[in-house]
Amino acid sequence: MRLLAVLLLLAAPAWAQDQRTGEGTGALLRWLDKMSGETADVELQRGQSAVSGHLTIELDECRFPAGDPASDAYAHLTIRDSRATEPVFDGWMIASSPALSALDHPRYDVWLLRCATEAGSAQ
Repeated sequence: MRLLAVLLLLAAPAWAQDQRTGEGTGALLRWLDKMSGETADVELQRGQSAVSGHLTIELDECRFPAGDPASDAYAHLTIRDSRATEPVFDGWMIASSPALSALDHPRYDVWLLRCATEAGSAQ
């Protein structure tokens, strides 16, 4: 029993280290108009917004695993449709699982590709 407790205590710092995140300066998103088939990549800085079709996409925050900036990024986005009063999406999107928390819009798809790091480029 004592050995198990020691092993758990030794494993806890390693697990916590794996959970640390870095904060990106921006993000690279992909936008799709399902009616026309038009796509575009949109690079946003934190707090910046861009207009694509009827959508205004605002990046609130982008985070990534501290040890591997090119992997599983997640971003908080607020997406508004110019024809609606409430945001059509306000939440976190995960790059590796875009369907987990997706924009539910009949015409447009938006998904996160990756965060931009301190160097200023999308990783």
